[in-house]
Amino acid sequence: MTMFLIIAAAIALQIFLTARKLSPFLSLLIVAIPMGLALGMSPQELLKTIDNGVGSTLAGLALVIVLGAILGKVLEESGAAQKIANVLIARFGERNIQWALLLTGFLVGIPLYFNAGFIILVPLIFSLARRTGLPILYLAIPTVASLSTTHCFLPPHPGPVILVNAFGADMGMTLVYGILMAIPAVIIAGPFLGRRMQGINPPMLDLFSSSTEHKELPGTSASFLIALSPVLLIGLSVLADGLMPEGALRSALLFLGNPTVALLLSTLMAFYWLAHRRGVDLGTQTRWLNAAISGIAVIVLIITAGGVFKQVLVDSGVGAHIAALSEAWHMPPLIFAWLATALLRVMIGSSTVAVITAAGVVGPLIATTGASPELMVLAVGAGSVFGSHVNDSAFWMFKEFFNLSMKQTFVSWTVMETTISIIGLGGVLLLDLAIA
Repeated sequence: MTMFLIIAAAIALQIFLTARKLSPFLSLLIVAIPMGLALGMSPQELLKTIDNGVGSTLAGLALVIVLGAILGKVLEESGAAQKIANVLIARFGERNIQWALLLTGFLVGIPLYFNAGFIILVPLIFSLARRTGLPILYLAIPTVASLSTTHCFLPPHPGPVILVNAFGADMGMTLVYGILMAIPAVIIAGPFLGRRMQGINPPMLDLFSSSTEHKELPGTSASFLIALSPVLLIGLSVLADGLMPEGALRSALLFLGNPTVALLLSTLMAFYWLAHRRGVDLGTQTRWLNAAISGIAVIVLIITAGGVFKQVLVDSGVGAHIAALSEAWHMPPLIFAWLATALLRVMIGSSTVAVITAAGVVGPLIATTGASPELMVLAVGAGSVFGSHVNDSAFWMFKEFFNLSMKQTFVSWTVMETTISIIGLGGVLLLDLAIA
């Protein structure tokens, strides 16, 4: 009980400091250090944890975020983002633009990790918001809901793949069931919630804003191809990993499909095709690059501090305590799997860590209860997105990019994630009845 009180106090302090306008970068570090000491970590262990939290977060995010920001800046300054926005509005109409973004987010989210997909699509959201004058969250929520839903339910994302292997589930059936669950989840948590959040309309940050007067826009094919080239490269690597035999071509595709490499190649392609070939001098291109990096630097630091906060919770053994507590409960296995994972997610922050820990806790229930391995995968996946808050780096990424207050982030991002989780649980239980 003491551990839960310490964590609750730390989360409350973090919310208070951020609400008082202290930079989240500083407040996350200020809170994480005494929290680690109060949870029983030695100063030496805590210093190592801070280093690990910084390293693990930056290793997975820093280059992806920076390169994604640069690509977005080139798309915006060259007029390609405006071209994409014009085409989407013309094809779907402003009334249906949420559905266009939902579909885009779903297609991008299948091959891409959440963070990479988010960074790639943020410039499009900003461009459409400026072009249409619609509230930013009206457009952002359907896009991000799609990315989050595919991340927690559908292979080849890490969580579902880990669980498929741990539970001995069938990958194909898991994918089919996951898509059946994802459709209602993304519709309700996307356009439905997005329309009800139109009143949350913070001033947009000066990110991806163009300083160029576009007299002639790039072509439609070039604009879409370059914007989606990271998705295409990563998608090819996923197909190669699953279908191709060992060999030079498979290795090359896997290398090119690494998110960092894919974004780097796409950024270089954007500079060449959208800038150099259209007569933009190297000095102007360098200014675009510097503006993109400077605009993203503070966000990278805040996300990194969030990684430190999360790592303190992981290394202090919170997951083991929750797992031990969960084993004492007696309830239907699918509900138990969801609830245990949801608790882990709320306390630890990392959905992947919550999934890995929950796999060990609920895995034995498959043999003892006869529960469907595929539905157990999806129950744990649904629990892994429940109640995202200040110990989740994605919470801060959403907050900082869309210039939200803490309250606005809770009533938008946290509500959206929790909605996906609850609808996912409902879908699992309905599927269980249907296949019983």
